Amino acid sequence: QVQLVESGGGLVQAGGSLRLSCAASGRTFSWYTMAWVRQTPGKEREFVASISWSGSSVYYEDSVKGRFTISRDNAKNTVYLQMNSLKPDDTAVYYCAADYTPFNSNYAPSTYHGMDYWGKGTLVTVSS
Repeated sequence: QVQLVESGGGLVQAGGSLRLSCAASGRTFSWYTMAWVRQTPGKEREFVASISWSGSSVYYEDSVKGRFTISRDNAKNTVYLQMNSLKPDDTAVYYCAADYTPFNSNYAPSTYHGMDYWGKGTLVTVSS
């Protein structure tokens, strides 16, 4: 099992930047495909980005391409989401999620379905 704790959320003006972090503990972090998923009240969860456990593959939802960057530091058991040029539509609770994929180092899915572990989320609010 792996435990996930997100941090870095907050209030930012449109056009600003935030960097989210997700610290993992428990099982070998480097064997987990990681993802960021967001949710606005009353709406379904929305996939944002994923990264393979090797870091060699990434995938982004179309609305964040060119603005968000997912990365990871396996030595620190942490995955990051750098968010630039933020828009009010990016306002949401952002969740970190993990999928145990020790045999597929290049797996970066385009969906959050299949993610086995979730953090409690961090709120990002973008004001106009």
